[in-house]
Amino acid sequence: MKSFFIGNLEVKLPVIQGGMGVGVSLSGLASAVANEGGIGVISCAGLGLIYHRFSGDYLNKCILGLKEEIKKAKEKSKGIIGVNIMVALSNYADMVRTSIAEKADIIFSGAGLPFDLPSYLTSGSTTKLVPIVSSSRAARIICDKWKNNYGYLPDAIVVEGPKAGGHLGFKIEQIDDKQYSLERLVPEVLNVTNSYKDEKNIPVIAAGGISSGKDILHFIEMGASGVQIGTMFVTTSECDASETFKNVFINAKQEDVKIIQSPVGMPGRAIDGEFIQSVEKGREMPRSCPFHCIKTCDYTKSPYCIAQALYQAARGNMKKGYAFTGINVHLSEKISTVKEVISNLKTEFLNAKLKSQY
Repeated sequence: MKSFFIGNLEVKLPVIQGGMGVGVSLSGLASAVANEGGIGVISCAGLGLIYHRFSGDYLNKCILGLKEEIKKAKEKSKGIIGVNIMVALSNYADMVRTSIAEKADIIFSGAGLPFDLPSYLTSGSTTKLVPIVSSSRAARIICDKWKNNYGYLPDAIVVEGPKAGGHLGFKIEQIDDKQYSLERLVPEVLNVTNSYKDEKNIPVIAAGGISSGKDILHFIEMGASGVQIGTMFVTTSECDASETFKNVFINAKQEDVKIIQSPVGMPGRAIDGEFIQSVEKGREMPRSCPFHCIKTCDYTKSPYCIAQALYQAARGNMKKGYAFTGINVHLSEKISTVKEVISNLKTEFLNAKLKSQY
């Protein structure tokens, strides 16, 4: 596997660990991936829940929690540490400003189009900006807006296909349509980034359903500089979620994965279970909303509080929550270390490469 650059940052292992909230990818997982030469990513979603003992209201706890997680990750690793910040978060601006002030290496931003992300950069800041898109059209719009409004182009672009876990940037009917497959999206986004190559090298990172070294080779041969992987890192000892949560992944079968409608207003891929079935029967209703964490979420019309559901699941309380997952969760077989997962990916990559040469 070849290294690549995001600005002046050399990514020695072309693997980005996907940001997974609430409380699934924090400093523990992020630092372990960074120590292997990849990019470790902290999810800032719901940090106010995780750091509920900190002072102030929910929004202030989120800021203090993000500072703490970036600090912990940097103490554990000298590698590249990123932060995943959803555009849909009501405290999006606070999370971006905090990430830049705390010198996070990269901000990854999706679940909406981060049109104003460059406006938060300060004099002398070194944080790289990487939007997450699900179409070449979105990539083009972001590049044009950033260039025209801020004289800035993305430092890389993550293109996430419909096999990803969590919130998906697709309509329900598009998820299984080959017209929207990652194999179609990657070349289309590369056409966009190549049109700016005289001004800036913008690496493209493929994401969604990638679970083997063979998959990595496939997309790198297609022109991607690297890949983003989430699900395969959940069942590692360094992952910040509970053992109960990890075992849900290990025990999941292919038929347990389903598309649900999230209170955020987007479809999501998750592992079916008691809580989702309870939601479908109309038994879950939020009584109030103490967090106001998602711009698009109206608790009076929502079947449940997604922040609480994801937080409870990560803590191991599966009766009160559920796990988002990529399409290939059934390949998760045991708890491994991050080093073991990456070693396996490297071996599979090399074997696939040797096979393709004969």
